[in-house]
Amino acid sequence: MKYKSQKIAYYFFGLSMLLLTLQIVYGFIMGFAHMGYDGLHGLIPFNTASAVHKNLLVVWILSGFMGSAYYIIPEEAEREIISPKLAMLQFWALAIVGVIAIAGFHVGWWEGRKFLEIPRELDFLVAIDVVGFILLILLTLLKGKKQTTTAWVLTMGLAAAGLLYLPGMIFFDNLSMDSFFRWWVVHLWVEGVWELIMGGILAFLLIKLTGVDREIIEKWLYLIVGLTFLSGILGTGHHYYFTGVPEYWLLIGGIFSALEPLAFLGMTIFALQMYRKGNKKHPNKLAVTWTLSTAIVSFLGAGLLGLAHTLPQVNLHTHGTLITASHGHLAFWGAYGSLVFAMISYAMPQMTGRKIYDNRTGHLAYWLSNIGMLGMSISFAVAGIVQVYIERLSGKDFMIAANATKPHFFVLIICATLFSIGITYFIINFIKFGLPTDEALRTDDDYEALNN
Repeated sequence: MKYKSQKIAYYFFGLSMLLLTLQIVYGFIMGFAHMGYDGLHGLIPFNTASAVHKNLLVVWILSGFMGSAYYIIPEEAEREIISPKLAMLQFWALAIVGVIAIAGFHVGWWEGRKFLEIPRELDFLVAIDVVGFILLILLTLLKGKKQTTTAWVLTMGLAAAGLLYLPGMIFFDNLSMDSFFRWWVVHLWVEGVWELIMGGILAFLLIKLTGVDREIIEKWLYLIVGLTFLSGILGTGHHYYFTGVPEYWLLIGGIFSALEPLAFLGMTIFALQMYRKGNKKHPNKLAVTWTLSTAIVSFLGAGLLGLAHTLPQVNLHTHGTLITASHGHLAFWGAYGSLVFAMISYAMPQMTGRKIYDNRTGHLAYWLSNIGMLGMSISFAVAGIVQVYIERLSGKDFMIAANATKPHFFVLIICATLFSIGITYFIINFIKFGLPTDEALRTDDDYEALNN
């Protein structure tokens, strides 16, 4: 690494690994409950496990994004973070608020809105924490020697993510209004501004890993940003049909939802083209593998699976079913989970000086987690098709559909176990690196030699 303050990223990456582990535990609780083995219901009801599982997903990925920003921005701006002490305070604030929120879910302290269950009091603390983070990143960039397109796209995405959290904090007596603005957070995060963050991090990794000129990569980045805003913002309309808005949103949402895979296809072509044009000699094979996987798996999960069930004629029957869960799991993992793993795989050798670039544990982590997640998505999809046929098309009782899907959750548990073993291997590799050290600091010449 080139700057001492880049070590701050380690703490956010470590928090991500911890929260991901907890998310997996609660995922197993839900999976066994779907099979009828709900022995923990008295202690952890299904709705509590569901809220914890989904909110941990958001927080561990956001923590990974924050860690990535604290690593990338100093290097792009060519200066230290303006206040490492404030950055560490922001880290502890995020961790403490997260722990309080999860504990609160277990005693019924929440708002009850999917993905936005966090209590209103904690909402304000989260908003303050995120504003502090954005100011640290923005001021570091503005005071830096350089201001690159990659850094600005990443910073704009992070700032927009903070801004779009605010509509979820507005209280509405009208349920339709509340649902309308809830989608501003839920959809415009994951299919809008998070894609800007994804583009910025992906561009940084490709610049470092492929050796392709920055100018070429950043031109592609402009195209991806354009596709994201074209499709993601108006594509939100495919959710509006279920909230009581005018009927024309059904048409708008359907058309632009169909265009959303173009952004992910662009990212896939972007990554593969840069790799093909690059020197392909970077020693960190694990970081290269995770980076390319991010582009490919996100196109499959977010792009193709998203298109398969968000067209209005289909979504009318599949909305809120296990088919949604199939799309959601592979999309989040491909687009954002794998991206955080790619960034960790790249940054850890730089921060610790330990060159764990290409080992058996790392490759097992990659293959087992990806095969396991693909299996989980297929299991959810098959179970969802059964659910749609029995419940939505045949009009039979919900519990009849739930009983019919139990065998598919047995297969899902097996795949989830495979995924969990892969994550365990990744965490073992993470621990092997040890703590960041100032001894890993390198001169510009040494650093460039390592990255080419």
